[in-house]
Amino acid sequence: MGQEIIVKAVVTGGMGRMGQMFVRHLVDNPKTLVYGAVERPDHPHIGEDIGTLVLGRPIDAAIADDLLDVVIGANAVIDFTTPENSIACAKVCADRKIPYVCGTTGMDDAQKEKFLDIARETATMFAPNFSVGVNVLLGLARKAAFALGESFDIEIVEAHHRHKIDAPSGTALALAEAVRQGRGLSEDDYCFGRKGQVGERYEKEIGIHAVRGGDVVGEHEVHFLGDSEAVMLRHRASSREAFVRGAVRAAAWLQGKPAGLYTMADMLDL
Repeated sequence: MGQEIIVKAVVTGGMGRMGQMFVRHLVDNPKTLVYGAVERPDHPHIGEDIGTLVLGRPIDAAIADDLLDVVIGANAVIDFTTPENSIACAKVCADRKIPYVCGTTGMDDAQKEKFLDIARETATMFAPNFSVGVNVLLGLARKAAFALGESFDIEIVEAHHRHKIDAPSGTALALAEAVRQGRGLSEDDYCFGRKGQVGERYEKEIGIHAVRGGDVVGEHEVHFLGDSEAVMLRHRASSREAFVRGAVRAAAWLQGKPAGLYTMADMLDL
């Protein structure tokens, strides 16, 4: 057997909530390390050691304002930032064939198309949710939609903290896609919330609803509602560590993979 590859990761948005969690996790894991970190050009801590800021001790990884300044020698980039920044990150990784893990949500159709065109030029894991449990939920939802059939109405409800800026969540949309495929429906059947005299629900409708408040990390429910019975699938994340662990696992899994777009289902062999 060959020697196990150490993941040398650059973390974008390193001083954000998710970025700091990635730093802690990568440092604590003997098979990974923080090779560098990136923040916006006007960030007050540019040039400082991110270990000192996050962990209280230096780790020889300064915060840069440009991914190009820290990516040479890295073998992974982990990016949970913004659509615009992720498109730029994908270009850097594609040009240098560096494995790229992206969990950014909120892309519109044009941004997503541009991002995917670039990202497929290197080994890229792009997922709305890196939780292992959520990805199992996606598979279950697809199978349930197929098995239960047209006699069950489908409603998706998600809840997140008050600071989340996009709605519905990327995971809720992924769940909608899963049940849509399972039932053989169209995106035209999506119904994003309801207000006023909306009329009776039609049988193909997939309701999608967003709740925002407090410090909710992430909750997703898929309701299959029949005339005399109901089936509910639910996932609750109690800590963002679930996403961090999955993303770091993805960075390790991508090592040595050919260029292309990969999903958590690929990694988990679902």
